[in-house]
This record gives sequence, structure tokens and C-alpha cells, in this order.
Amino acid sequence: MSLSQDFQTTKLARLEALGLQETDFEEKFARSSGPGGQHVNKVSTSVTLRHAPSGQSVTVQDSRSQAINRRTAWLRLLAQIEKSRADEKASARSAREKIRRQKRPRPWGVKQRILKSKKHRSEIKKLRREP
Repeated sequence: MSLSQDFQTTKLARLEALGLQETDFEEKFARSSGPGGQHVNKVSTSVTLRHAPSGQSVTVQDSRSQAINRRTAWLRLLAQIEKSRADEKASARSAREKIRRQKRPRPWGVKQRILKSKKHRSEIKKLRREP
């Protein structure tokens, strides 16, 4: 199996694991900038890959080869989507945990300390009153 076939099967497996379709992505090619000489000036080697439903996009112009830039763009965008989904999952879990902690009753000892502190504050304020 060639390198491009390996990448294609890996890409399709990652898309399936994320529940995404290859048709949801838009690829655009443009002339790259930077080192690479006349080749970069004549060939559209820069790749911009965009996931339309989420709006996430990535532009790669690291190499003189369009194929390598294309593969790199796919890898970076899929990693970015995986990270954003993991972040969403973590924030949802954090929100659930926060609500769970808020709803939990105070331990008896903590409640007693709070009441003791209030009683102490009350005594201090009583001393401020005019006789």
C-alpha cells in the first residue's frame, strides 16, 4: 500500500470516528508565499481546508508540494475538531460537577463553624450599640 492510500484510509477512519462526512469539507488551493523559488510562484501549493458545519478552517503552506500540504491540512483540521469536541465535553462535565457540588448539603462541621462565626459577629455588633 502506498503512502497516499495509507493516509486516505487513516483519514476516512478518523472521519468515521468523529461522525463527519468528507463532503462537509471545502478545499481551496492558492499560490503560496515564502521560500520555494519559481515553483511556489507558478503552482497553487497553499491549501485551505474548511469544515463548513463548524466553520473551523486551517491553511497550510509549509511545503512546496501541494499533496504534502493537503495531507498536513487534513491532519491539522481533524486534530483541531477532535480537540474542540474534547473541550466541549470537558466543559459540559465541569458544569455538571459544579451543579452537583452546589446542590450538595453542607457538612455538619462546616455549618457549625459558620454559625459560630455569625454568633461572634453578632456579639461584636452588640458591643457597638449605644447603651
